[in-house]
Amino acid sequence: MTTPMTKAARHARVVELLTRNPIHSQGELAKQLADDGVEVTQATLSRDLVEIGAVKLRTQDDTLIYAVPGEGGARIRRAHTGDTETFNASLVRLAQELLVSAEASANLVIVRTPPGAAQFLASAIDHAEWSSILGTVAGDDSILVISRDPNGGDALATSLLRLTERRS
Repeated sequence: MTTPMTKAARHARVVELLTRNPIHSQGELAKQLADDGVEVTQATLSRDLVEIGAVKLRTQDDTLIYAVPGEGGARIRRAHTGDTETFNASLVRLAQELLVSAEASANLVIVRTPPGAAQFLASAIDHAEWSSILGTVAGDDSILVISRDPNGGDALATSLLRLTERRS
């Protein structure tokens, strides 16, 4: 039996599915929705993905998945101060999937990503409201992250790598 849903409820369910699972195609997403009793046409699903800001990203294993900015936070201990800061769970997940490397110089950090993923990860960093970051500039596969602290690049690179549970 299909469950009638409001557009907002359907969007929330799509975001939940994309956040929890690697979804490779609209067909795969439609099947997961149908398994939950939510029937949608391909055209409606396509519009929904545009409206929630979903994009296709290439992961490190070279597969394409849908990704969307998410809600919620994860607590991460900052390497240079030992303070705890809350980050958007989506940023943590995206960093784990997309951050290849982070190298610092003074207050600058160069972050490498798979091709086509830099703008999405940079946007997640910007929207995380990370207090020690002034801003980002993204290309295709690299991001320039600017620290507020004139000598904060090393600590920032370490913190970014910590999001991925890697160490510099």
